[in-house]
Amino acid sequence: MIRCLCLLACLLANGVVCAQSAADAPAGERRVYKQSAGKPRELELYFPSDHDPAKAKVPGLILFHGGGWSGGNLSQFRRACAYFASRGLVCATAEYRMLTKEETKALPAGTSKKRACVTDAKSAIRWFKQHAAELGIDPAKIITGGGSAGGHLSALATLNPGLNDPADPVGLDTRVVAYLWFNPAFAPDDVKDPEIDVLRFVKRDLPPAIAFFGTEDPWKKGWDTAYAKWSAAGCTSIDLRLAEGGEHGFFNRDPWQSVTLIAADRFLAGLGLLEGEPTLAAPATGETLGPFQP
Repeated sequence: MIRCLCLLACLLANGVVCAQSAADAPAGERRVYKQSAGKPRELELYFPSDHDPAKAKVPGLILFHGGGWSGGNLSQFRRACAYFASRGLVCATAEYRMLTKEETKALPAGTSKKRACVTDAKSAIRWFKQHAAELGIDPAKIITGGGSAGGHLSALATLNPGLNDPADPVGLDTRVVAYLWFNPAFAPDDVKDPEIDVLRFVKRDLPPAIAFFGTEDPWKKGWDTAYAKWSAAGCTSIDLRLAEGGEHGFFNRDPWQSVTLIAADRFLAGLGLLEGEPTLAAPATGETLGPFQP
């Protein structure tokens, strides 16, 4: 496994890997970060090839997969984690509890199945910080994000002070320094349960975020509402990038996968969380992300 990860990191560092799908990326080092509902919840870790935890304290990145809060798996962000590990970050992609249909039906009125997902996402971020010394990361420089439902979870896990697991370590917050959001799914129906409604937690002082959306994504309507509210609050920290003609999940496949990773790389470098230029090759087909035009 380690040899596979090193080979991929080498290829990425030399700009060779530009057409690989997420499914082709190797799995990271598995760790259990908690038990919930009687089952282990796991994450996968990716390290820079020359990383020495005893000497280095680098930024950490933790990403959450999508799947409608009821599906999906860790394969979605393996390529992203392997790439950003090759760029010097310690990366993780985490799973989380998803309620069954029967469990969802048994919930009290007004209670969303998404609550359980958010609670586990918060636990994963805390585990990442708790093990900072062992992993060789700076707990004050944690980046998070995710795709679709995972983008929603990363937002709620860091913005909502509630929905905590009482078994989590005391004194560890879930604050982060930046977000990588890949068409985060902010649903209008979330207003029915304020605990999982992003709009309830919109404030001016959002950490820097880059958000990617396809112009033809039906989920963009929910994003537009949240983005407008952030703007009205005076928030200027969101860098919104649009893929013309892109649909939901456009970032999962090349050429857009490479395009979004390159843009995310430059975003993090601009914050001082990475150094140098992206090492991924831009698609020969020339796709580019347009900036948001208000």
